[in-house]
Amino acid sequence: MSRPDLVVLLRPPGRHDHEPAGGAWLSCLFVAVAVVACLAVPAPAHAQFLGHNTLGDYGLMSGTQAPPGFYLSGLYFRYDGDRLRTASGTTITPEDMDPALRPALGVNAIGVGVSYITNAKLLGANVGFVFFPSWTDNMLEVPILGLSSKTPLGFTDLYVQPLNLGWNRERADFTAGVGIFAPTGKFEMGGEGNTGLGMWSFEFFGGTTVYFDEAKKWHFATVGFYETHTKKRDTNIKVGDILTLEGGFGRSFLDGAAAVGLTYYAQWKLTEDSIGDIELPIAFDIDKHRGFGFGPEITLPIVARNKLIAIVNIRYFWETGVRSSVEGQTFLLYATFPIPSWPVQ
Repeated sequence: MSRPDLVVLLRPPGRHDHEPAGGAWLSCLFVAVAVVACLAVPAPAHAQFLGHNTLGDYGLMSGTQAPPGFYLSGLYFRYDGDRLRTASGTTITPEDMDPALRPALGVNAIGVGVSYITNAKLLGANVGFVFFPSWTDNMLEVPILGLSSKTPLGFTDLYVQPLNLGWNRERADFTAGVGIFAPTGKFEMGGEGNTGLGMWSFEFFGGTTVYFDEAKKWHFATVGFYETHTKKRDTNIKVGDILTLEGGFGRSFLDGAAAVGLTYYAQWKLTEDSIGDIELPIAFDIDKHRGFGFGPEITLPIVARNKLIAIVNIRYFWETGVRSSVEGQTFLLYATFPIPSWPVQ
């Protein structure tokens, strides 16, 4: 699994920002530089191991840090992969593959997150921390080579953010930080029933939410994640670096506690995997993987006795443009609980 949603849509009643404007052009520049960097990287053929980033777990207002406070969150994630795409875009269904290499392309996962955003300042930003244990019944490692299999729900790799920074401006918010995936899930190279990837992963992220009106009802957000990895446990395999962009365009209601819009993600493998002298059964044309997803998002508040009890967030993505990996659909359901509950005015 990957990061929690960090309750980015939560905004307490009556909160207002009075800091100087700025930031819209930085968002455009960030996206342009990221895309150019991807297009400039050559793409020699290789095995294409996947990384830890869970596509789609950041959406509307993803460049906005939650207000100071303590939050609990629950996540249900479902991925239904129904086809594989080669480097040239050719479709391969699992039935087309050798039964010995036939992958399991479905994933179910649940997570329970703890987030704490403090009033402490670093470089003018609020400092936050995240701890997010998760459980899954499949880890997609190299699905196009058959390296994925169903297993009973088990503890997967632990995700933490030891540093989460957030800045608020009049017409833009910013976030940046560091995330770490610890290899706490079961892993054996080529083994069945893996619930982890057997490697440490480190991601560095930064992004922004830009507001198009003074009331901050219309907004566009994007966050970029640069993911790098150690060698997999007891192997010489080192997964290449990965760039992921996630965000969305939408409209907020009820002081930001509700929203609807269109969300997206895009991911590119930037550097080659290193696999040493291990031989893999490469039967198809494979290159650095990439993929894109688009779909709706809706966020609704749960209110009881004049208190905001929770924020419920639902997203659905259809994938397109996938190369050298699995393609399908993603469903995510979040429930985030501010502790204590917020009074509703």
